[in-house]
Amino acid sequence: MEKFSGFFTLHEDEDDKGKTLESVKKNIDFKGANLWILACAIIIASVGLNVNSTAVIIGAMLISPLMGPIVGAGFALGIYDFSLLKKSLRNLLNATLVSLLFSTVYFYLSPFKEVQSELLARTSPNIYDILIAFFGGLVGVIAVTRTEKGNPIPGVAIATALMPPLCTAGYGIATMQWPFFLGAFYLYCINCVFIGISTFLIVKYLKYPAKEAVDKGQQRKVRIFISVLITVMIIPSAYLAYTLYEKQQFIKSADLFADQEFTAKGYTMVYKKTSYAPKGKVLELAFLSKRFTDSEMGLLRKKMGENQFLKGAQLIIRQDSTDRFSALKGDILSQIKSSENELNAKDVKIMQLQKQLSRYEFDNASFLKEIRILFPEVSSLAIVRQQAALKNDSLAEVTAVAYDAAKPIRQADKEKFRTWLNERLGVKNVVLYRREK
Repeated sequence: MEKFSGFFTLHEDEDDKGKTLESVKKNIDFKGANLWILACAIIIASVGLNVNSTAVIIGAMLISPLMGPIVGAGFALGIYDFSLLKKSLRNLLNATLVSLLFSTVYFYLSPFKEVQSELLARTSPNIYDILIAFFGGLVGVIAVTRTEKGNPIPGVAIATALMPPLCTAGYGIATMQWPFFLGAFYLYCINCVFIGISTFLIVKYLKYPAKEAVDKGQQRKVRIFISVLITVMIIPSAYLAYTLYEKQQFIKSADLFADQEFTAKGYTMVYKKTSYAPKGKVLELAFLSKRFTDSEMGLLRKKMGENQFLKGAQLIIRQDSTDRFSALKGDILSQIKSSENELNAKDVKIMQLQKQLSRYEFDNASFLKEIRILFPEVSSLAIVRQQAALKNDSLAEVTAVAYDAAKPIRQADKEKFRTWLNERLGVKNVVLYRREK
């Protein structure tokens, strides 16, 4: 049993307790070099979040000195040094306010205020962030108490990210997006609290001596304080983790439902969007040619209701009557064509000329209504079909589509746009371009 416990002991290779404590105290203060390093780390992290650069954000996490006062607070609780605790919390508060101020000013002055994925990743903390902070804090404190500090410290700085949530909170203040501020600041608080708690536990395990004699009442107050902090952090994060699980299951079930009910039956899907909120879940679809009747829609909604994660979700299939009218017009033209032999030569010639002219005429307004169902950002549309002269003196029919849009369409969506136009116009060579203003 002794051999087994020896594998897990933390007393081997432990640094001198007094030396370790002095080192911790030196890293608490934010003045001189520490203050300059903090200011630089704030700017670097803000730039990284602004340009969505993971490498830059990691660099900011590595040089950030914010771990110092958090570890100091954990040590202070462990040895019941309440003057050290006050000093650590005061320095942590000052560093937090400075970080928020610098990041807010940066994002207020920055011309680029679009929400990037790196920013969004810091706005929805959950129970998993607590686990990362706690176990990352354990590794960090164990490394601090060793004679040889080793390689864990940089990894802990990256895993228990403190700077990016603070800068994201600054972005929320600068852009007046308070959900961003609250989510990011909550993540920052989670990291601070659980790094401090893991430090407290290691200090108690290693039996660091108390600074002064403490009675059971003081020890009880410390335990109550830590218990309250843990409860306050865990309850909201557990709820957010459950919400994340529900969202992932909804998206997974919605994708499976779309594959089974539409794709597997040969319907060409040109648009799919899922949106999740606890009070409103939506699955929105659009198809190339398939149109659904009311009875078919009712059956589809009934099938959705039978799925645990799709129950209560709203099914929206984007479709209008334009294509139905086009189909009806096509039927009429086919009937006319079949009766051409009954018309005289003059009438047949007129009809052929009209049919040929119709190939070069388009109802741009109707096409615009259809395309805005799939791409609401398109504000105008013009379709032109012409005979283009080639260098070998031959002619080729070209269909050009010019459009205006509030913002550029992404390349992947532009390919869907072109595919839809080719199918809708019955051609294979649509030339698509956005008109410059």
